[in-house]
Order: sequence, then C-alpha cells, then structure tokens
Amino acid sequence: MTMLDLDYKRKVVALKEQKNAVILAHNYQLPEVQDVADFIGDSLALSKNAATTDADVIVFCGVHFMAETASILCPEKKVLIPDLEAGCSLASTINVHELQAWKAEHPDAVVVSYVNTTADVKALSDYCCTSSNAVKVVNSIPRDREVLFLPDLFLGSYVAEVTKRKNMYIWPGECHVHAGIKADDINKMLATFKNADFLVHPECSCTSSAMYHMSKGDLAKTGHILSTEGMMKHARASDAKQFVVATETGILYRMQKENPDKEFIPIKRDAVCKYMKKITLEKVYNSLAHNVYEVKVPKDVADRARLAIDRMLAIS
Repeated sequence: MTMLDLDYKRKVVALKEQKNAVILAHNYQLPEVQDVADFIGDSLALSKNAATTDADVIVFCGVHFMAETASILCPEKKVLIPDLEAGCSLASTINVHELQAWKAEHPDAVVVSYVNTTADVKALSDYCCTSSNAVKVVNSIPRDREVLFLPDLFLGSYVAEVTKRKNMYIWPGECHVHAGIKADDINKMLATFKNADFLVHPECSCTSSAMYHMSKGDLAKTGHILSTEGMMKHARASDAKQFVVATETGILYRMQKENPDKEFIPIKRDAVCKYMKKITLEKVYNSLAHNVYEVKVPKDVADRARLAIDRMLAIS
C-alpha cells in the first residue's frame, strides 16, 4: 500500500465514524478496498448485512445491481456506489423491454432471475436466485409450469442439466469473465496441479461455466462447490498446500491473507472483472466525503423486486 493509499485509508476510517457509515466490499474488489471494508463477501450476503446494520450510510463497493439490491432491502438507508460506471456485463444482457416480450411469448411461465440483474428486471420476475440456490428455486416450481431462466446461459444450462427439466427456457446472456473459462482450460490446470484441491465458488458469477462443465462430466476432477465462508473453512482445514480456484481473481487476496502458508492458483489469471476494479480507495473516500453516488430504487419497483427476493429467501 502506497503512502497515498495510507492517507486515504486514514481519511476513510475517520469519515466512517463521523457519518455512521458502513463499507461493504465484494470479493472481487481491489485489496486496498477490501482492507477498509466492514464486510467482505458475495452480493446477496452483503445486502443482507446492509439490511441488519445500524449505519445510516452504506458504501457499496461492488457493481450497480448490488447497490440496487441493498437499496431494495433497506430503503430507509442512504446507499452509495463510488463509481457509477461499475456496471455488470451479465446484468446488461437483458432489459425490461426484452423480458416483457419474452414473457408475452410464454404467458404462463414462471420467471426466475439470477441476482445479477437490474432492479427493473427483478420487478418483472417471480423469483430471484443465486448460483448456490438456483436448483432449489427451480425445483420448487411445479414441473408442469414453463420456466424462463435469465440471464446467465451457463448457470441456466447447469440448472437444466441437474433438474432434468424439459420445459425450461434460458436467456443467452453471459458474463465477460466466465465466458472465457473453458473445460480445456480447467483440465490443463488440474493436470498441472495434480494434488491441488479444486474449489468452485457457487455465488460468483464467473464460476457458473465451471459448474456446468462439472455437471456434464467434462472435467478430470470434481470440484468442491462451496460458499465464501465454506471455501475459507475448507482452505484452513484441508491438508492440501495448493488450491486451484475457479472464480474471478479478486477473491485470492482474501484467501491468501487468511492462509499465508498455502498457495491459491486461479483457473485463469486474466479472469478479472474490469467493472469491479473501477472502484479505488480514492473513489471510496470521495463517495463518503461528498455523498456520491446515491443509488435509490423507486418504491413501486423496489416493492415488486423485493417480492421476488423474499420468495427466494423463503425457499433458501
């Protein structure tokens, strides 16, 4: 950490106390941003932390749809995102008009949306889901009902493979990071690091392709599909000294920090989300100092989106 970063860190810590603020950082954030965060984790878990905090201000260091979800779950709090350009290539693959047209083609279908979607899209959905509970959500729907699953092609294909559902339609969206993770890439890494544990994080969007390849039997080794905390616990408890990790590379900082005597190897070193990396420590300071940029979901949209999220939570 540079002297400038240390200065910003001191200023951020002081402003947090002064403004009764909490900083939430996604696993993909830069190390220096993670270091000033009160909570580090996945998008929905961070939003649940936001909903239970006593803070007046939430600085969400993630991407825009995550800040929207925090705003939906805690409308009385001020939710800030340090950079408005921190979007999501997966969430942007479908908009409200496209979903409305798709629903019109399947008027009796149940719509299941991955959390990597905008608030407007969630408001038109019947259920939300994460990678770790998508199978459970789809299995809760009567098998004679059509399902529209969006927007992740890989996650949808994985769910269809596991549930063996024939009346499930999948939107052809993809994350720019996980689209580049192929079965051949994974098998080459597993062959190189034969004794390494293979960890797959189910709630990181860029691992849904790995989950799909696992379900199809395309991989040389079965991975451990674990939540963030599950991965951390496994890494601490495992006798393995090497771990091959299928996810965006940002999570490796936290894993290495908690297990300095072990080696964590990314499936692909260029599996980097450029949108997550837009948020810097300087921007976190600017956000706190000037109350920018506030993310507020209109009440009618938030109420409908919250229903889809609550249905998911009730199943989980």
